[in-house]
Amino acid sequence: MPCVSWVSLTLPYVTDSVLLDARVVSRCRRRVHLEHDPAMTDAPMAAPDPAAEQRIADATAHRRVVADTLASLRRAGTTWTEIEKGPEIRGSDREHATIAALRAGADFIWAPRLPQDREGGRRGGIDLLVRVDGGYVPLLVVRHKVSDPGAGARTSPLNDPRPSAATEDDQRKVRPQPRDQLRLAHTRRMLQTAGYAVREAIGGVIGLDADVVVWHDLDAPTWPGGRSAMQEYDARFADRLAVATAAVTGAEPLAAPSRIVECRGCPWWPTCEAALLATRDVSLVVRGEDAGLLRDIGVSTVDKLASIDPHDDLGVQLVGMPLTDAVGLARAWLADLTLVRRTEVISVPRADVEVDVDMESFGDSGAYMWGALLSGADIGEPLGYRAFATWDPLPTTDEGRSFAEFWQWLTAVRVRASARGLTFRAYCYNELAENRWLLSSAKRFAGMPGVPPIGHVRAFIESDSWVDLFDCVRTHFLCSHGKGLKTIAPAAGFSWRDPQASGENSMRWYRDAVGMDGEAPNATQRQRLLEYNEDDVLATMTLRRWMSSPAVADVPYVGDL
Repeated sequence: MPCVSWVSLTLPYVTDSVLLDARVVSRCRRRVHLEHDPAMTDAPMAAPDPAAEQRIADATAHRRVVADTLASLRRAGTTWTEIEKGPEIRGSDREHATIAALRAGADFIWAPRLPQDREGGRRGGIDLLVRVDGGYVPLLVVRHKVSDPGAGARTSPLNDPRPSAATEDDQRKVRPQPRDQLRLAHTRRMLQTAGYAVREAIGGVIGLDADVVVWHDLDAPTWPGGRSAMQEYDARFADRLAVATAAVTGAEPLAAPSRIVECRGCPWWPTCEAALLATRDVSLVVRGEDAGLLRDIGVSTVDKLASIDPHDDLGVQLVGMPLTDAVGLARAWLADLTLVRRTEVISVPRADVEVDVDMESFGDSGAYMWGALLSGADIGEPLGYRAFATWDPLPTTDEGRSFAEFWQWLTAVRVRASARGLTFRAYCYNELAENRWLLSSAKRFAGMPGVPPIGHVRAFIESDSWVDLFDCVRTHFLCSHGKGLKTIAPAAGFSWRDPQASGENSMRWYRDAVGMDGEAPNATQRQRLLEYNEDDVLATMTLRRWMSSPAVADVPYVGDL
């Protein structure tokens, strides 16, 4: 459960009308309600997520670089107007500056804040407005990929970021990014109200690579059911506006709490969790669409789900898991069991020589540490833990050096095991993160001494020598309180030395360890991170050995609940 702090909120509504920005259309309906309910002013909020804060900071820096690039590349004779922003500048002043730039016909308006649309309930801005014949088109700058290798995307060069300069790109295809299109749609509606929209519903996006502008036709039927981005936006916005208005006016709430994936990082989770626990809501064990399907047939609580015969035909097909697993999870939750066996026999791939691996990254900036725990047969290499780390603040090329040292050590262990006729396996917990940085590191630092070709890394990832223990847990257990290592490893008898051990806290420790906030690098926090990483690989080793031992039979079997 996230740490909880009590904060005072400035709720984003005004007394005479509800004004919503573009974020609401991609946001949980219940969160929209809570953000606009005056009774929630002093509600407990989850502590900020350091990883999310870092992503926001990185995105801000990315937008600044792109803005400076666009300003420097613009054609001679065109005007660039930047709307000043900052905590000391009032929103109304920014709106007035934006209106003045629009009326003056500025070719490019950076960081505009469009005039409030009180009748439509809209407020907000965009990264860039580009003047074209008949008005302006919105352009968004984001720190994620907006295209993939392929063909068919319409792109224009950065030195001419207009839709009229776009051509069909034979190197790129559009990567679907629904949130980007919805943000563009929101701005188009505001431009229409202000009288500065063009006839065509079009918007541009500059992505992480910042090499071209990718243009979207917001009226194209590219959404499920043949809907367009504008149609999807209008439906979602109307819904969120109704939800917010009901909250502001004290009417019957239009959105009830339900646990979904986004709850994990939502500041309102403490409030929703308390409400869900009080009603023993079914979404505590099945999430999202499955919870809705069950509520529709009257199975609204964990108790009702647990009472079902898992072999009955309920007339609905769950999408996230089989009904037998859903019922088993409900029964485990009622019995307060963290784990129950979903298979009678537990099996984990084992080897003569074993290495547990855990990587530490800082947001999207890079992987600063690769920790490894060597155990098993003697191959002439000291057993135990070692870390391959860089303490230069990320991003840094020294990351390539630490990755190369880790890879060369791991390769040497594999070669020595093979030379002695011994089997070898390496283990991690949830390979998505490790795989991402294994491949990314090989690509970004290609050519540095010791950095392997990306094909070698991919071959290792796809081999039987690389085992994801998370997948083993998912196959053999039902986990009523989540499948995270911090939740599962204690069932195997493991505990972390640091009572505050968590991925979120490690982000804070890292900032101190490298002096990211202007302070001197903190050696104590570096040691804390090393011990945290060592405990993570000790946890996976303990979990694996426990799953291979007779003791695992003490875990109740779901069929016996």
